[in-house]
Amino acid sequence: MQSLAFPHYRFKTKSNENKRYIFDPIRKKFVLLTPEEWVRQHVVQDLLDKNISQTRISVEKQFDVMGQKKRFDVVVAGANASIALLVECKAPEIALKQNTFDQIARYQLALKADFLMLTNGMQHIYCQIDKTKSAYTFLPDFPQKELTLCV
Repeated sequence: MQSLAFPHYRFKTKSNENKRYIFDPIRKKFVLLTPEEWVRQHVVQDLLDKNISQTRISVEKQFDVMGQKKRFDVVVAGANASIALLVECKAPEIALKQNTFDQIARYQLALKADFLMLTNGMQHIYCQIDKTKSAYTFLPDFPQKELTLCV
């Protein structure tokens, strides 16, 4: 798999019937290694390296958006069952354009996170949500300090 704009991490992988799998420490199982999963596992490892507790991280869970079943990529729990961070992962060859941002914005309507992260592994976009004004502010970097306040 290609190098991404994350620190270099060592992952546990295996092959079975000509398919590669990567171990997900959150789901505690091997999952098929796709380009999007490669990005997702880098995000998970990066969150863990930023001292975000494994117990606060959820990966690939189903939720409802206006009557439709959807799956988020990664969520970091906040205080009182809130969501501190919602992460949407794309494969490295997927450009982060308006339509990809629209997807995480639709998920935000249901999940009401404090922060958003959109990444294809090569580019990362961070936003802080102002729930009172229904607005967002783009951030220059990962909101680590702010996320620790969301616990």
